[in-house]
Amino acid sequence: MANSPQAKKRARQIERRTEVNKARRSRIRTFLRGVEEAIESGDSAAAKTALQAAQPELMRGVTKGIVHKNTASRKVSRLAARVKALG
Repeated sequence: MANSPQAKKRARQIERRTEVNKARRSRIRTFLRGVEEAIESGDSAAAKTALQAAQPELMRGVTKGIVHKNTASRKVSRLAARVKALG
């Protein structure tokens, strides 16, 4: 447990930051799920629009430090390939 004032403050900051990061991660997953569902339904137009919405969200996660750059690129690449295969 934190004893010094600085350690206590850092613990509070980490707690708040964790909540923000959870929300961001959840938001990214929601967008990715939207793309997945559009692909599953076989709707090419919906899949394209969902991917266009998900891509900046994923990259925002990279800039915020939620997702690694290569991970985001890999996810976008694989989803784009699956969307392209639909149409």
